[in-house]
Amino acid sequence: MITFRVDDIIPCIKEVATGDIYDTEVVRIRRKSILSKYNKNTGWYVNWSKFPEGTEVYALVLKGTNDIQGMVAIRYDDEAKAVHVLWGCVAPQNNIWQYGTKKFSGVGGHLLAIASDLSVKHGYEGYLFGEAMDKELYDYYCDEFGAAYLPAINNPYRFMLSDEATAHIREVYTYEWTDEII
Repeated sequence: MITFRVDDIIPCIKEVATGDIYDTEVVRIRRKSILSKYNKNTGWYVNWSKFPEGTEVYALVLKGTNDIQGMVAIRYDDEAKAVHVLWGCVAPQNNIWQYGTKKFSGVGGHLLAIASDLSVKHGYEGYLFGEAMDKELYDYYCDEFGAAYLPAINNPYRFMLSDEATAHIREVYTYEWTDEII
């Protein structure tokens, strides 16, 4: 479920209160003990440790820290030749829709860039698909990024982003891939 909008199209993330810019890194999280700390009780939409085998979880962190600003869970879909974004959401401190405040902007765009980058690395040319959390968000992705409806039995808001739609996202957002796996 994709739960965010792309609020600022900027290479790094920006602290809303000060306008300060911060570099970011991407960390893959494999340990269920770490993921279990991120759940509905701690302000996230989902329990991040409950994804099935074969799901990869990546966190966007402030460079040099483990300060998570957002996470994305993906699976590779060889049949569709695309990355399936199972979940993507910003950290509670960045979730203005649920909590009324936002510490950093630019996080959502980074999460899409990470999924798209993984799609390219896996040979899918940047194609990705996912399910928007509601019609308003689905319409947003269609209007802003040219998302195409992708039929799904269990979700009327499934969409696909093409290689062209994600190319711009990959070009704008910058982050470093770390070898660190927590």
